[in-house]
Order: sequence, then C-alpha cells, then structure tokens
Amino acid sequence: MAHIVIIGASTGGMPAAYEIKEALGSDHRVTVINATPDFHFVPSNPWVAVGWRSRADISFDIKPRLENKGIDFIPVAVSEIKPDDNKLVLTDGQAIDYDYLVIATGPKLAFDEIEGLGPDGFTESVCTVGHAEKAYGGWQKFVHEPGPIVVGAVQGASCFGPAYEFAFIMDADLRNRKLRDKVPMTFVTSEPYIGHLGLGGVGDSKGMMESELRQRHINWITNAKVDRIEAGKMYVSEHNDDGEVIKQHELPFNYSMMLPAFKGVDAVAALGEELVNPRGFVKVDEYQRNPKWHNIYSVGVCIAIPPVEATPVPTGTPKTGYMIESMVTAVAHNIKNDLESKPVDREATWNAICLADMGDTGVAFVAMPQIPPRNVSWMKKGKWVHYAKVAFEKYFLSKMKRGSTEPVYEKYVLKAIGIAKLK
Repeated sequence: MAHIVIIGASTGGMPAAYEIKEALGSDHRVTVINATPDFHFVPSNPWVAVGWRSRADISFDIKPRLENKGIDFIPVAVSEIKPDDNKLVLTDGQAIDYDYLVIATGPKLAFDEIEGLGPDGFTESVCTVGHAEKAYGGWQKFVHEPGPIVVGAVQGASCFGPAYEFAFIMDADLRNRKLRDKVPMTFVTSEPYIGHLGLGGVGDSKGMMESELRQRHINWITNAKVDRIEAGKMYVSEHNDDGEVIKQHELPFNYSMMLPAFKGVDAVAALGEELVNPRGFVKVDEYQRNPKWHNIYSVGVCIAIPPVEATPVPTGTPKTGYMIESMVTAVAHNIKNDLESKPVDREATWNAICLADMGDTGVAFVAMPQIPPRNVSWMKKGKWVHYAKVAFEKYFLSKMKRGSTEPVYEKYVLKAIGIAKLK
C-alpha cells in the first residue's frame, strides 16, 4: 500500500485528494495536511471584503468531507520536508512518512517586501478570507468617512484579476450607497499597461479594461513600483518602457487594497535550488514532478512558471483555476501509472480561462495557450459573466463538499462562456 500525502487543501489540494483517491481506490492511502481545518473559496474573497459574502457563505469544515471519501486529514502546518527520507515534520512534532508527496500549499504572501504593505501595515488584502474580513471591517468605517481609494497590485505580483475585480466591486458598492461621487479612485499596477494581466494581454483586454476604468472614473498608473506606504499615503515610482523612473507619485488614501507578490511557503522554500526556484516555487517537469525527486509532485500557485515576457517593472504569471484543474488530473493519472509500473505520460493543459466579476457585470477571457502566440485569445464583457461567476461559486463549493471529481472548469466555465468547442 502506497501512502500519498498532499500538503494544502485549497482549490488545488482538495480536488487532488478526491481525484487521487478515486484513481487509486482503497488499495492505497491518501492523507491531506493543511494548516487550518476549513476550506475557503478564495475567488469569493473580494465579495467578503465589501460584505456581499460572509465566511460562512464560502467555507466549510474539511475533515468530514474527506473522511466520507476515505481520505485522512491532519489540520496541522508542515514545518519541514525531508525529501531524501520521504518524510514530513509537522509543527506539533509529528513525523509523517510518504511514498508520494503532492505540494499544493499555495503561496506565501510577500507583504514584508514593501514597507507598510498589507494587513499588518496600512493596506488591506483579499488574499485570504481572514484578510477579506479585516478589509470589510475597514470598509465599514470607510463608507462613513469616504475619501480617496488606492487599489491594485505591487511589483512582482502575478495575480492581477482580483485587483481589477475589487476595484470594480468597490465602485459598484459605492454607487449603490450613493457615495461614488465622494471617492476619487486610483488603480496602481506593475503591469506595463492596463489589461496585461501577467499574460501579455488577452484579446482586446487593454482597450476593454481601459474603457471600463474610464467609464467608472478610475485613474491608473502602470509600470508602477510601490516604494513604501505610510498611514494614509502611498509612494509610487512610475517607470517608462526602458525601466527608468519618469515620475514620483504621493497618493493619499482613506482606504487601500494592494495585492502582494508571492513566494513559496517557508517549509518548501527551505529546500533549496534542487526543489525550488529563487522565489521558493516548486520546480516541476511536464508531468508535474520535481526533476530530482520524481515522487514529489506539485500543483497550483506554488509551482514555478516563468513570466510570459520581460516587463519594465517585474510581473509574474498567474495560475488560473482551469490550469490548476488540469494539473490535478495529470498528477492523479501519473501517480497511478507509476504505481502500476507504467510510464507517466499525462501533461497539464496550459490554458488560462477566467470569469472576473465587476460588481454588476463581468469579463470572461480565454488564452489558449497561456503563453503567446495563441490559438485562442478571447475576451468578452457582459452581465452574464457576473451571474456565471455567482453560479460557479455555488457549484464549486458543492463539488468540494460532495467530493466530486467532475472537471468543472472544462465542463462548466467553457460552457458558460459559450465556446466549449474551443477546448
């Protein structure tokens, strides 16, 4: 009997547990280790930050869901990985042996790289449900004392979609409250242009997203490096295409949400260059395996992917839900093959598909493949995207609670945007 251990229980780890267990059956043991006892649907965090959702709406207790599928669960963080010994050490002192390890930790949030950034500084975050709850506390105060907003993503960030989403969601909430006229808003981003998204643009994303910002009277600064943040003020250097500083901005704010850059979590990053890149992200081959330790696989935001292109201010590449879903399926297939002494042969599909909410409308985009030139580069706007994302939230949470292994991005999202034939 092989023991497959999965570190992480978010949108990569939970589906991985279900798919691996289904693929291997009762002859092999699957264990999930996670720092917290709850699953949270991360894409809903921007809604939590303005009070449109609560923690209870987007989370559930992991243990009974996994146990219903014959999967063990340990709600304790990992402090050390010993790949040569096939062993994990947990923060409570437990030692866990494994035959196969799947790293699905998600990222470490690098707030410490910029002075004053993050929930322990002077800006809010929507990266975790706890951060989003704190952001909502600040939002409740803000709507009673409105003023300037600064929102966006700092240098090195790779996840730009939630920054745009939150800007538009705040705009919609303020309009609903009849307060929008009291709130100047500035979008600050390390992207070289609006709508770059860490993907080099998708379809007419530049023109479309610029138009949406203009219509909502949201100013923007691109090629932006956040130098430091103080209470109520952000210091930003704007660069040209050659990476030279062309303007220094001092932006006042009464409320700010800035997405940070990501790094690998400490236990993973500590393993050095044979397992991870300089940012601590797990190196994987085309089969999601680490090149040195072939019994270590990785999925999701924690894997190493090079930037789509060099940009004047550093930007990373996002890992979207459809990509993660295909990584999970590849890992389950390849572990099964390896156990059966067959060649590992399943590769993930490196396509980016996203539904981005804009408060009362939304944008859907498809990039196939993620790195240009592409076979498909498609982006559309409409109220249907907002409703599709709301429906998808309910559907994905239901899937995780039931332990379903249905490929929801492939079957639901592509169908929702009406281009399933492009799969």
